[in-house]
Amino acid sequence: MLKPDATLSGTFAIGGDMVVHRLGFGAMRITGGGSGIWGPPEDLEEARRTLRRIPELGIDFIDTADSYGPFVSEELIAETLHPYGKVKVATKGGLVRSGPGPSGWGRVGNAQYLHQAAMLSLRHLKVERIDLWLYHRIDPKTPREESFEAIAAIRERGFIRHAGLSNVSVDDIKAAQKYFPVTTVQNQYSLFNDTSEDVLQYCEAEGIGFVPWGPLDVSKASNSVLDQLAAKYGATRNQLVLAWLLKRSPVMLPIPGTSKVAHLEENTAAASITLSDEDFTALSSLH
Repeated sequence: MLKPDATLSGTFAIGGDMVVHRLGFGAMRITGGGSGIWGPPEDLEEARRTLRRIPELGIDFIDTADSYGPFVSEELIAETLHPYGKVKVATKGGLVRSGPGPSGWGRVGNAQYLHQAAMLSLRHLKVERIDLWLYHRIDPKTPREESFEAIAAIRERGFIRHAGLSNVSVDDIKAAQKYFPVTTVQNQYSLFNDTSEDVLQYCEAEGIGFVPWGPLDVSKASNSVLDQLAAKYGATRNQLVLAWLLKRSPVMLPIPGTSKVAHLEENTAAASITLSDEDFTALSSLH
């Protein structure tokens, strides 16, 4: 029986001074069900139980965004876990919502809006300084340098401790580093998605935390390698994929999300899997 203990995933120091266990929690799914990410969760009490279970499992890094709900995820985290103790909460700004579903997401990156987004997240999370704030997605209507300058100003005023980027290229990171230290990058990445491989390698070289979103994409696993190795370790496919991510890079900070306690415990148990080099290589061949 695999033990659900996030402390077994090791640690990473975000920005060199904010130490967290590498296996964290993504809080997108504690909002409205399905792909809408809109409104309150279908089972509010179960979502609250899930959040309360997080620190008990050794998870001390939570990732959310103001656009999840919108605001629902941040507010529910604060209602359930504030004061946060050892738990560090990262949030993101720069996306706006006009409704549920894929068509309801928009980008705004001008300085005034980003400042407002950070101020609202402070209020919703009930903190005076956000542990980690990320620019959610670069707005093509606003020069990225204008957005980066705004983020630097928010950081210099003490409203955010560390700043990061999401859904970016290596060139974007280099451009942002001229304005503020980029401490984490959050891009889509999984065993079956290597489109951000160059970004991960750059983060490794720079000591930047890499937060893979969508880490449990196993839909393309049409061969038996994953199933055979999962059986060998007494694990589920998802647990094995998370174990692979943790072994893939020391800067990797997976944040699998859920709104159910049982699923949270299952994901967290992945930290207790120690892949052999041979099995890691076999899984990497799928990547």
